[in-house]
Amino acid sequence: MIVYGKRVIEYIIQKHPDIVKEILIAKKLNKNEFKKFNKFKIKFIDNKTAQKLSKNQNHQGFFAKIEFNPPIWDIVGNKILILENVTDMGNIGAIVRTAYALGIDLLIITGIKELKWDRVIRTSAGAAIDMKILVHQNILELINILKTKNYLIVGADLGGKCKPSKKEKIALIMGNEGEGLSKKVKEKLDEIITIEMKRDFDSLNVSVAAGILIDRITNECR
Repeated sequence: MIVYGKRVIEYIIQKHPDIVKEILIAKKLNKNEFKKFNKFKIKFIDNKTAQKLSKNQNHQGFFAKIEFNPPIWDIVGNKILILENVTDMGNIGAIVRTAYALGIDLLIITGIKELKWDRVIRTSAGAAIDMKILVHQNILELINILKTKNYLIVGADLGGKCKPSKKEKIALIMGNEGEGLSKKVKEKLDEIITIEMKRDFDSLNVSVAAGILIDRITNECR
């Protein structure tokens, strides 16, 4: 697997140097950069190769070949985030980054067949390597399982309250930007929480909305 971008590469070589097989560089390194990378096998590549590897995305001249085999997680932790039909890997990566930083124990993604790990690792700035992530096909079955494990099932939707009830185990469900939560999921919710808009504008990117609501269920400074 190849990932690219200076920040994500620096995160990986600092936190997970054992998974790095080769560093690919498409720029001239300064002294500080060379010190960071000289412990690894380095290969310099031309810009044409770099553009091909990044599919013409902004690579900043830094690539890494990594060997990453995602662990298969069970349902663990007290604070769980569930995504229903959020399929854009850029949004998923941004949500992973925020969820990991703010203390979500497990992210469960539904509505996709396969996670594009290289894109999610890149857009999460490397956090996807450390975040516990589970892909589950049937969200209704998942909710039933969580209920038997005594989780409070909370959904993000209109007409709810600001914060969920205080409970040790909470599962927050976020829908996609276009459709929100499905009707069948709403019928299974214990509570709804809402982001109240201060102006006549009701469109937040799902990753931004997730960050706001994650803070409400994980932050004890209230």
